[in-house]
Amino acid sequence: MSKGNTTENDVLEHLFKATALSWAANGNLYIALHTADPGEAGNQTTSEATYTSYARVAVARSGSGWTVSGNQASNAALIQFPQCTGGTNTITHVSIGTASSGAGQIVYSGALNASLAVSNLIQPQFAIGALVATED
Repeated sequence: MSKGNTTENDVLEHLFKATALSWAANGNLYIALHTADPGEAGNQTTSEATYTSYARVAVARSGSGWTVSGNQASNAALIQFPQCTGGTNTITHVSIGTASSGAGQIVYSGALNASLAVSNLIQPQFAIGALVATED
């Protein structure tokens, strides 16, 4: 997964100028699904899923939400999106961002290992440890 451009700039500002991260006080991060790569210049609405009942999923910024080991963070609990009740999407990317709705800042985004066809009664999810952000 790669960081969004705004997050890259925020981290540099924080490290080198002691500027507070605007989103650091948020208690949650929000997982979004995308039908194409939102890109480093995108936000959480860029190519975001549109199937009926879709909503971003909040994950607590805590040990109950994330496991951090070495240079990786992964989800510590099941991340389950609402079940599709209409429409279709082919999900190819995922992002971890700062907002429950609207043009939230992408902290990390990346491609899925395989695209997921979402249609009526399909409920996208990430098993424990399946969503991994890596620093190198």
